[in-house]
Parts: sequence; C-alpha cells; structure tokens
Amino acid sequence: MKKKILSLLLAGVALCTLAACGSEQDSVGTVASTDMAELQNAIEADTKAEEKMKESFTRNARDIPDELEAISDEYRKPAEQEGTLVRLDYETWESFSYEQHSQKLTKTAWVYLPYGYDETLKYNIFYLSHGGWSNEETVLGTDKHPSELKYAVDHAIQDGRMKPMILVCPTYNNTSSRDSGDYSLALKLTDQFHNELLNDLIPAVEGKYHTWADYNTSPDNLKIARDHRGFGGFSMGSVNTWHTFQYCLDYFRYYMPMSGNMGDGAWIDSVVRSSEWTDEDFFIWTATGTEDFAASGFSYQINSMVNEYSDTFHLANNEIEGNVSYRLYEGGTHGPEASNQYTFNALCWFWND
Repeated sequence: MKKKILSLLLAGVALCTLAACGSEQDSVGTVASTDMAELQNAIEADTKAEEKMKESFTRNARDIPDELEAISDEYRKPAEQEGTLVRLDYETWESFSYEQHSQKLTKTAWVYLPYGYDETLKYNIFYLSHGGWSNEETVLGTDKHPSELKYAVDHAIQDGRMKPMILVCPTYNNTSSRDSGDYSLALKLTDQFHNELLNDLIPAVEGKYHTWADYNTSPDNLKIARDHRGFGGFSMGSVNTWHTFQYCLDYFRYYMPMSGNMGDGAWIDSVVRSSEWTDEDFFIWTATGTEDFAASGFSYQINSMVNEYSDTFHLANNEIEGNVSYRLYEGGTHGPEASNQYTFNALCWFWND
C-alpha cells in the first residue's frame, strides 16, 4: 500500500510537470487538474480503507501456552451449535501451464462457515492446506462426513474459545486426485499453487462469503485486508504454507507451518527484506512433535530463522514480543492426531486476543 501511494504521488508530480511545460498550458493544466483530483480521491479512498482496517485489528498479546492442549473426547463429537461445510466449485488452470491458460480445470474447496454465519458481519478467514496423499476433504471432511477437527472447531467456537471464522480447505492436486501422493510432484505443485490461490480461489471464496475484504476481491483491496487472512498446513501442507509466505506476503498476515520445512532461514529472510513489510507485519505459528521424522529438518529451519536472521525473526509467545512461535509436542508423530492438535491450538489463538 505504501508503494502504491508513492507511485501515485510520483505520477501526480509527472502530471504537474507536464502541465507546467506544455505549450498549450491552459488546456493541459485543465487535464492535469482533473487527473490530480482523481489521484487525490484514489489516495484518500485507499487511506480511509487502510485506516478503517487498522481500527479493526490489534496484535495479539495473549500468550500461546507452553504446552499444547490435547483435543478432549467431548470435542471429538458433534457440538450443539454446528458450523456448516459448504462445497465450493471454482475454475482455475492447469498448474504448470498456468500463465498460458491453455487447460481449464474445475476444482473443489470445502468452506467452513461458523454457526450463525451472518452476511452482515465480517469474518476473519484461514486457508488450511492438506499434506501428501490427501485432498480437499482430508482436514475438515465434508458436509456428509465431517472430521473430528471440524467437531473440535464447532465446540471451541460454541464455548467462546475460538473466534468465529471462515475456514477454507483447498487442494494443490492438479490434474489428478492422486497428485499429492507423488512426493516430487507435490513439491513442484506447492511451488505453483500461489497462482491459483491468488487469482482463482481467494476471489471465488471471498467474493461469495463476507470477509474483511467486503466482497471486493481486487488485488489492492485484498492487500488491505491481509491482517484478517491466514494460511497453514501440515507436512506437505506446511511446504505449501512456506511457499505462500514466499509469494503471498502481501495478502496474508498469519502463517501456520507444521512439520514440514523448506531449507534454512536465508531465503525467507530475503523474502521479507525485498518486500514492503517489516517484522511487525506477520506472525508464524509453528509446531512439530518429538517423534516426528520431519522434526529435525523443521527445527533446523526455525532455529536458523531466529538465530541467524534475528533482525527479521523473533521467537516469542505472543504477537507483541515477536513474530515466530515454536512448540515441540512431546511424543508427537507425523500423523493426523498431531496435525489436528496443532491446528486446533493455533486456531484458538489467531485473532483471539
């Protein structure tokens, strides 16, 4: 947003220069005055929208618990106040030829609407990516077969422990539902997914359901609403989350990578430094388990970030004191039980100051 306003101001200076140097100064000056008025209105509209969004957002000062809570037996069963899972079909393009738009695909995401969803209210939104050998039905299930995590979310919102939010479960599977079962292919697809995410999925979801984007899915407006949008996933979904940070920092404030790393801290530090954002403009909630085969690589990346690139990444228990949290679950393995527990705990923290 700062860069956009700066570019608009520079354009305004250029117009003024043209007005001063034109041979037909009166007519050029009139055109320039009209353009400057439009420029001023655009800047004021962007500024007001950004200020209004900031008024609705405060950084979370609540500490993330040292020990992650296990999902209770009660929370694994249907709640009295049940949210709704809605199937959303949308059009996108084959991943590797995305820019050519040569092969159209129809894909499905499952959208969770909290109990009592009200179109007059604005909801925070979190996108949940599945791991390998999975699809859009894996994390929360479907309307006919909801998952235990979906029940846990219902209970947490019902009990006032989780702020009502919209959840979206997409897939990075491309031309086959079995794509995520091919490890090397899945790595490539997660590196491509941002194209579909920004251009097709987010507009399809946030153009239909009421988020802080207020149904306006233009890139500029989605950037303004970034404080109210998050992305996370487990295993290969975690790799997808790191790529979302890499390509979509303009559009997401919150990230929840779990048990899946992508190198060390160098590349992610360069992402922040080359952006218009500072260390106060994002938060990364991370977790893995002591018995998880991915724990060593995952811990290596987090430690590299907060130790070698401490000017950018600060380990903390809340959003006021830093921008990265890390929880190591004793006995946690690389499976759905741990994934559900991490996701449940994180969703109880995001936007719930």
